[in-house]
Amino acid sequence: MFRKISMALAATLIMAGAAWADPIEGNWKTQAGSTAAIAGGGGAFSITLKSGKFAGKRIGSFKVSGANKYSGTITDPETDKTYSGKASVSGASLKMSGCVLGGLICRSQTWHKL
Repeated sequence: MFRKISMALAATLIMAGAAWADPIEGNWKTQAGSTAAIAGGGGAFSITLKSGKFAGKRIGSFKVSGANKYSGTITDPETDKTYSGKASVSGASLKMSGCVLGGLICRSQTWHKL
């Protein structure tokens, strides 16, 4: 009996933790003013530009790396160069960064949820 209650409590806490996490999925306004859609599930997410000069172009792929933290790759749509990337969500803000040379040189942007 105690084991069943413990398992039910653990499942409830896990689900509650997921509900409290800031979701990365949705539409985001990029620093350049375009709209980027982040979609996926099961811990993997893809980023596709929905508006602007490069609409329809897939520019990123991320996996969960921690609470509200993601890692993967991000592509500069202007140059088609791909960089190692990190992202973190805090409320309606998404901080994205792309790095080269093992993280020696990085550029960051903050996107906002639409």
